[in-house]
Amino acid sequence: MLALRSLFYLLLKLPVRLLVRCKVVPDSQDISTAGAPEKPIFYIVRYQSASDLLALQSACKQQKLPDPLDQVKIGGQLVPRTLCLEKPSSVLPWGKAGKTTATSQGLAILDQHTRDGQLDAQLIPANLIWGRIPAKEKNDANVGTLLADQESPNWLRKFFIVLFLGRHTLVRFSEALSFRYMVDNHGHDERTAHKFMRVARFHFHRQTIAATGPRLMHRQQMFTALFANPSIKRLIADEVKNKGLDEAKVKKQALAIMDEIAGDYRDSMIRFGERMLSWLWNRLYDGIEVKNAKVLRELAQDGHEIIYVPCHRSHMDYLLLTYVIYHEGLVTPRIAAGINLNFWPAGPIFRKAGAFFIRRSFRGNRLYSTIFREYLGLLFERGYSVKYYTEGGRSRTGRLLAPKTGMLAMTIQSLLRGIDRPLTLVPVYIGYEHVMEVGTYHKELSGSQKKKESIFGVLKAIKNLRNYGKGYVNFGQPMNINQFLNQQVPDWKSAIDPVDPQKPSWLTPSVNVLANQVMTSVNRSAALNGVALTALILQSSENKALSKAQLEAQLDFFMDMQRQAPYSDQLTVPQDNGQALLAHVIKLGKVTVSEDSFGAIVSLTGSSLLEMRYYRNNILHTYVLPALVCRILEYTPKINHNDLLEQVQKIIALSKGDLFLWQDEQAVATQVEQVLAFLGQQDIARQSKAGFWSLTDDTQLRTKVRLMGECVDETLQRFAIIASLVCRLAPVGKGELEDKVVAIAKRLSVLSNINAPEFIDKKAQGTLINAMREQGYIDVDEQGRLMESTGLAELKAIVTNLVDIEVLQSIAR
Repeated sequence: MLALRSLFYLLLKLPVRLLVRCKVVPDSQDISTAGAPEKPIFYIVRYQSASDLLALQSACKQQKLPDPLDQVKIGGQLVPRTLCLEKPSSVLPWGKAGKTTATSQGLAILDQHTRDGQLDAQLIPANLIWGRIPAKEKNDANVGTLLADQESPNWLRKFFIVLFLGRHTLVRFSEALSFRYMVDNHGHDERTAHKFMRVARFHFHRQTIAATGPRLMHRQQMFTALFANPSIKRLIADEVKNKGLDEAKVKKQALAIMDEIAGDYRDSMIRFGERMLSWLWNRLYDGIEVKNAKVLRELAQDGHEIIYVPCHRSHMDYLLLTYVIYHEGLVTPRIAAGINLNFWPAGPIFRKAGAFFIRRSFRGNRLYSTIFREYLGLLFERGYSVKYYTEGGRSRTGRLLAPKTGMLAMTIQSLLRGIDRPLTLVPVYIGYEHVMEVGTYHKELSGSQKKKESIFGVLKAIKNLRNYGKGYVNFGQPMNINQFLNQQVPDWKSAIDPVDPQKPSWLTPSVNVLANQVMTSVNRSAALNGVALTALILQSSENKALSKAQLEAQLDFFMDMQRQAPYSDQLTVPQDNGQALLAHVIKLGKVTVSEDSFGAIVSLTGSSLLEMRYYRNNILHTYVLPALVCRILEYTPKINHNDLLEQVQKIIALSKGDLFLWQDEQAVATQVEQVLAFLGQQDIARQSKAGFWSLTDDTQLRTKVRLMGECVDETLQRFAIIASLVCRLAPVGKGELEDKVVAIAKRLSVLSNINAPEFIDKKAQGTLINAMREQGYIDVDEQGRLMESTGLAELKAIVTNLVDIEVLQSIAR
């Protein structure tokens, strides 16, 4: 029997090798313990299928795991390494699938653990998902349904599944389970074995849904569901009654809006796109680094409705994030895309990849806003994951934009319809070493008109494709909206109305808080890289230039600072040293390298001076706190520990809204201690017995501190401008103050050679003014004018002490 089985697998191995390509997603990066005899590895799979086992064999080889077709000697007995839960169904309609030996195999292994106290076999659940095709809403007898419905397929259906879908096979290796733990905590009888088998079946089912998504509704089915929606029905009736319009005409308008909005998801487009993007990324990038993706799989398996909320740097974001999600073993989300992208041929392609389109403004169009809100609610109700950008558009400066709250508000309103599954936001930080639109951004910021997206723009972009370095996708800490509302509005569930959800009074303030938390979480998950670090350092140098050796040393210093005093536990820091990072940046052509008799000089000149400003702003927020500590130490020869901490806490509190910083007072105190400890270890700063901190006299070491301190110079200048003007002009209207702050900032930008749109941005100044009001440094009189508070003089003294005298003189003049 074993000989026939071996021969069968041998004959089948060649066609499987030709037809099957496995994408392996391990839930743990170190699931192999094959070298330990006391921890033999077993697998559990869904089906006793030759093609499944041969595909699993290939996947195990990739992961350097034991062969699933082998037998394991345990307690003197040879036991099959793989437990199969079910046999394939019969080809005959009246036939029944037989039972496997999984239960008896499991009992035998558990029994051996009761006899051998040192034995601790590991069981790895391995789920094979062929093609990742979602089940269809209607069970039409067609090839798509035949392939999509993979529940216990018979050998004939499995032949077609392997033939058509084999090259898109996903293999999920879950965390290994300990047989020793099961025996010690749950016993080793038959009841325990059966219970475990039920849990395994459910585990595989949830994994499959996470990878393929819920049942697929086609566009026409969605339109039918939307027309049956109570809110839309009521609105159509109101339009007919109040405006005297013909009902058929109103429905035609509604249908046109639905057709404009709705996606047309096709799994075939996803598979085709995956192939094209794999080719594209290999051509464009040196690699895509992904962090914390495991949390997504856990959320999906726990039944959460995942809503991805990434930052928005480039049009590449749409493609990159969707590609990464697919390669992490999850169904691709439905994507909210700007209506500007709905041009031929990109629009139809995006729509079939799951995009739905949104206008820039809903104002004054009740029919559109209602249909869009209910369409979004329908996506959540059906269990589809969704992706939208809370910034509303791409950042032109590299910093996060103030969030637009419309999509978040509609998301919460969907909860008020009575959706029973938890809605969870997943903030995503996306970073690049090169953003292909960065040149266009600077033209727009300089006054050029934004060009409308078109096929000609796409062709031009394709023509200019080159090496863009690395891309970074960091998934942040998930934010459960249900839990957020429980804390923010304990009685929010009283507003649930499945038929006619209203807009409660608490919605807008709660959404504002949530939106700010989302942006803060995005920044908390930042990824440092060589280009951004080089930009940050050179932009902080006096002439935007440093010797190559000095720049390499600064890169090491900046990275060591984050390793010893990290901005957050979710921040990622490059593993390479400064020399390797700079060599990579030079290879990308981001800097100018010149030689003189003393060696190489690295500088920013011409267009790179503007371009690198963008990448600097991507990570500036991660260095604000250590830069403040360095600046205070440099500008204050001797400072008490408590005074230093107090100054940092005050300025960080004021900068939180502008830079979306996450630290509270305690977190600031902890990081300040870490920064000071690091500077002490480097012999750069020392604390006297009386508790006063001061810098070393070593010029080279002080240069490191000075350069890091310069990172926060522009922020301090803006605070100095506002504080000085309020003291001088109060009482003053907010609008007038903003205008005068911008005027002085523009003058300083010329005098100090600060080529930074965000430095002279009126909204950015307004954000800082609001922060100073909230922190009590500015009061408001009865006429709504801004007044100097009692604490403003102290704040002014702090910031003016940290700003160069030339800048203060320019402000005073």
